[in-house]
Parts: sequence; C-alpha cells; structure tokens
Amino acid sequence: MPETEKIVSEVELAIIKYSPFLAEIRRRTLFVISLFIISAAIGFIYYERIITLVLQIFSLKGLNIVFTSPFQFLSLAINSALLLGSVAVFPAVTVQALIFVKPALKKSEFKSLIVLIPLGFLLFISGFTYGVMMMKYVLIIFFQKSIELNIGNFIDVSLLLSQVLLTSILMGIGFQFPIGLTILMRLKIFGYHQVVKQRLLVYGVSLVFAALMPPTDLLSLLLLFLPLAFLFELTLLCNKFLLKTHHL
Repeated sequence: MPETEKIVSEVELAIIKYSPFLAEIRRRTLFVISLFIISAAIGFIYYERIITLVLQIFSLKGLNIVFTSPFQFLSLAINSALLLGSVAVFPAVTVQALIFVKPALKKSEFKSLIVLIPLGFLLFISGFTYGVMMMKYVLIIFFQKSIELNIGNFIDVSLLLSQVLLTSILMGIGFQFPIGLTILMRLKIFGYHQVVKQRLLVYGVSLVFAALMPPTDLLSLLLLFLPLAFLFELTLLCNKFLLKTHHL
C-alpha cells in the first residue's frame, strides 16, 4: 500500500510540475486549430476563385480537365478549404514552436532562432510552389505522351486538385526541415557532428518522403529528392559557419 501511495504521489507531482507546459501546449494548439478552421472556411466560401486560379496555372492548350460527377462541387470546395487552411497553418506552427521554446533558451540563442520565423514562412511557400510546379511538369509529360500516342486525354478536376494539394503540402513540410533541424541542434538535442554522421540516413528518409508523393516516374522522384538533399547540406553549412552550432 505505501508503495502504491508513493507512485500516486509521484504522478501527482509530475502533473503539477508539467501542467503549466501542458496548458501552454494546449493554448497554442487551439490557436493553430482556430487559424486552420478560419482559413479553411474562407477557402470553402471562395473555392470558385481558388479553383479558377489553379486551373489557370495548369492551363495547357488541348488538355481536357473535366467534371466526372455532378456532386464534385462539394469535394472541390473541401479541397480548396484544405489548401488555404494548410498554407496558413504550417508557418504558424513554426512561430508557435519557437515562442514555446523561448523560455528554455538564452537571449542570444533565441535571437539567432527568431530569424527562422520569416525563413520558415519563405521555405514553406517555396516548397509549396515547387510542388505545384512539379505537378505542372507531370501534366506536361502526360499531355505530350497523349499527343505522341494519339490518345485523348481527360483529367478529373477533383483528382487533379487533391494530388496538387498533397504534393504541394508535403513539399512545403519538407522544406521546413532546415528549421526543425536547426532548432534541435541549437537545443543540443542532436549534436552537429552527430547529424553529419547520419547523412546517408537523412538521404534515405528524404528519398522515401519523395516517393510518397503522387508523381511516380523516376525523373519526378529525383527532382523531388534533390531540393531536400540540397536543403540538408545547406542547413549544415549555415549551422557551421553562421550559427556556429558545431561548437555547441
């Protein structure tokens, strides 16, 4: 019985000790969720403008983008909501994460990380845009092959938008990798030299990550993998020569 009481007491002490941190995480999580809901609602309401913009980006003369169901308007509105909500929420996650870890950092360390906020936003937009351009490349290849083989082409607009959304969001997340890796090294969770030794593992994970995206040809896989590998190497260089993380 005393042993049981001791365990209960330790659990209660742990709850008391970490409850402020859990409350902070809950508050910031609710903020991110609220931002996503508001952005998604705007995307749902103005889905026609978003779909028009996407179709203009992928406009290819002779490429037939069609409806395959009279009920696709709802799925298009949902995809538009997810698109706008995702674009808004991922940079916000970076900001909230940095603010959350601020108390655990020295003033100089936080200043060196605060520059990552605009950089994180820029990287997400860059990754998202790169994903869109990759899907446009896939469509160009599809269109060219249909002409070469003298075969008609029809693309489901809902399928197109969902695949563009998946590829773009994943690339946006992938481009956030330098931010997360830098924070982990600055917090000494991973050492700089330890990360360098795991280069091949990082390349392998990046390759698997690229393989999860809709484009299935080898050239697309390579084009999705290369920017991730480049960002990893660039992160190492920046941490070594600018942030001096290798001395931590």
